[in-house]
Amino acid sequence: MQLEQAHEISAPQQGRAPAGDDGPVRRCLVTRVTLPKPALLRFVVAPDGALTPDLAAKLPGRGLYVLPRRAVLAKAVDKNVFAKAARQQVSISDGLADEIERQLTRRCIDLLSLARRAGDAVAGFEKVRAWLQQGRAALVIEAIDGAEGGRGKLRGLMRASADTGQPAPQMLAFADANTLGAAFGRDHVVHAALRSGGLADRLASEARRLQDFLAAENGSTVGTDSGRKRREL
Repeated sequence: MQLEQAHEISAPQQGRAPAGDDGPVRRCLVTRVTLPKPALLRFVVAPDGALTPDLAAKLPGRGLYVLPRRAVLAKAVDKNVFAKAARQQVSISDGLADEIERQLTRRCIDLLSLARRAGDAVAGFEKVRAWLQQGRAALVIEAIDGAEGGRGKLRGLMRASADTGQPAPQMLAFADANTLGAAFGRDHVVHAALRSGGLADRLASEARRLQDFLAAENGSTVGTDSGRKRREL
C-alpha cells in the first residue's frame, strides 16, 4: 500500500479535527492532513540548525509537524521537507526515528508511573479483572508480548461492562512487559489498568501516538520494528 493511501484510511478527514476536540490544529508537512496539535509530532529547529523533537510542545520557535508514522517521518527527511518549511539548512540525526520512539515510550511510562503513585493504576491480571468487574477501569494496558489468552479474558470482561451500560474501557498495547514493569517497580507487567481521570486521558493520547508510530503502514501490527525488543529507556 502506498503511503498516501494508507493515511487516507487511518487519518481523520483532511482539514477536520476529530469530533469533540476544539483545540488548535496543525497540518502535517508531508500528507497535508490536519489534526489537533497533540496528535502530531512537533519539531523545532535549534539555533545551531539541528532538527529537535518537541513532543511536549514547549520549546520556543516555529513548530514543524508531521503525522506520528515512521514512514511519514522518513519521507519528510528524504524529501528535505523540514529544511523547505523552515527555509534554512537543517541537520538531522541518523537516529531520529529511534529517538522519537524512545521519547514517546518514555512519556507513556512516566504517565503510567504517575498514575501508579497517585493510586490511579493497578497491575496484575487479578487486580485488573477486579477493577473491570467493579467498573473502576477506564483504560486497560496490555503488554505487546503478553499471552493472547489473558487479553481475551479481559476483553470479555470489558464487553460485559459495556452490556451493563457502563462506559466501555479502552484497551491499549504499546510496550513489552519489561518496559511496563518499569512503571510499577517490577521486572515485568503484562496487565495494568487506570481509573478514569486526567492521567488516563493523557496516557491514552500519548499511547495512540506511540502505537501509530510503531504500527506498520497496513495497520496489521503494533510493535517494534522487525520484532526486536524495545531498547532500554
